[in-house]
Amino acid sequence: MKTAPTAADYGWPTRSALARPTRVSKTRQWAAHGVALFMSGVFLDSLRFKFTDAPKTQIIFGDLDQWAAGLGLPGLFAHTGLFSQYVIGSAELVASLLLLTGVFFRRRRFLQPLGAMLGFAIMSGAVSFHLFTPLGVNVAGDGGALFYTACAVWVGALGLLVLRRREVGVLRDRLAGFFAADLTAGAGK
Repeated sequence: MKTAPTAADYGWPTRSALARPTRVSKTRQWAAHGVALFMSGVFLDSLRFKFTDAPKTQIIFGDLDQWAAGLGLPGLFAHTGLFSQYVIGSAELVASLLLLTGVFFRRRRFLQPLGAMLGFAIMSGAVSFHLFTPLGVNVAGDGGALFYTACAVWVGALGLLVLRRREVGVLRDRLAGFFAADLTAGAGK
């Protein structure tokens, strides 16, 4: 069974040979930049509340700590707890740095999916705590603004992983090479 001739059969350059971005790939690139900037903006904006121990932050983490204490895990969300506002804020800062690195440094774009994964994990916790704890959707009379922003960032993180799926593969290959090199170096000892 014969297949239809391709552009290469006629000596024409293929799309990959031209190495020019298509309109779709440029749109996808700009969309990914927009999502990464949005997510970083939300994370970086929240740091001023988390790191300065703002009253609303005290309410949120205080309610979560009381809920955790009722489950036998007192101090889990306290100032020195495993999931304190400082730990969550630091994770958001790292996610922001990874996301922005992918926007501004093309050669490091493979780090952007890592920031999206970290952001997805953080926002999965935020959305879950809003839905399944006494914290609720409407925190301190904000009309659900925190919850809806967390949902938007959560969806954005998923979207960014789809838009940067090629970079997910690059990240996977780099991590595999890193750990393989580490394992082979340790085997000779």
